[in-house]
Amino acid sequence: MNRRHFIVGTGLLASAAGMAMSGNSATASAVGIREGRLLQIDGRTVHAVQEGSGPDVILIHGASGNLRDMTFSLAPRLARTFRVTAFDRPGLGFSEPLHREAETPIEQAQHLAKAASQLGISKAVIVGHSYGGAVALAWGLERPDQAAALVSLAGAAMPWPGDLGAWYGFAGSTIGGGLLVPVLSRLTPDSFVDNAVKDVFAPDAVPDGYAAFLGRDLALNSKILVKNARQVGSLKPQLAEMQVRYPALDMPLEIVHGIEDDTVPLDVHSIPLSKAAPHARLLKLPGHGHMIHHAAEDDVAAAITSAAGRAGLRG
Repeated sequence: MNRRHFIVGTGLLASAAGMAMSGNSATASAVGIREGRLLQIDGRTVHAVQEGSGPDVILIHGASGNLRDMTFSLAPRLARTFRVTAFDRPGLGFSEPLHREAETPIEQAQHLAKAASQLGISKAVIVGHSYGGAVALAWGLERPDQAAALVSLAGAAMPWPGDLGAWYGFAGSTIGGGLLVPVLSRLTPDSFVDNAVKDVFAPDAVPDGYAAFLGRDLALNSKILVKNARQVGSLKPQLAEMQVRYPALDMPLEIVHGIEDDTVPLDVHSIPLSKAAPHARLLKLPGHGHMIHHAAEDDVAAAITSAAGRAGLRG
């Protein structure tokens, strides 16, 4: 993970200051759409979309995004074979935050595991992309009874060298998050969003209609931006605590990572994870970047199917 991590997961805003300060303003935008069920878990709302039938697969999106990153094409494809459940992580999309501070991957996994139980899911393949990969790993650590197998898609797994830059401290602060981020979110031009999406997909192409489907207004909601900044900004020490527990992951783990990914680098995260977890298998994808669940959907679907088979989950 590096300084470009401000757009990990979806590529929608975190570093809008330069554009906003230059006087550019937003034009037309797509409104985020709530498409699923609102569950009540410990007094907090969790947004979930469920489709298909068969063995259970749970999809967890990355930073800056929402579950529509997963329901754009991957979830409908998997629903031909599996019962697929996609969640908005706490504080993002239409799921309520757990508290004012940064929810850890452990806290998020524990909370979403309760939501999965409410939906009647007892054992599932837990799939996480980018930041969601950390939540999937935490799920395996905290609820191995429910996590029959794990799939990490360009997942954040290890503490990385260096820092993420000033944005996270600024956006997560009381003053920056409370006063300036709302202004920046309103002033961010559509062209900035489009370029950010292209950047996080590079060198792969952005699928037609992706940014509009995701929902610009939802992704640029100031409260969500602040929550995302706090979660990502506090992730590194949390991964340092988690990594010592990876040898205890006693379930199949499929790791899929694009070799050209410079948002969550392969050699920093997935290669060390593949050596630490006892039942891990690593698939490196030449020519692909960070958004492999779109750019290499065939390989990702095959990895999820393999994880289900290794775990003995069959329809």
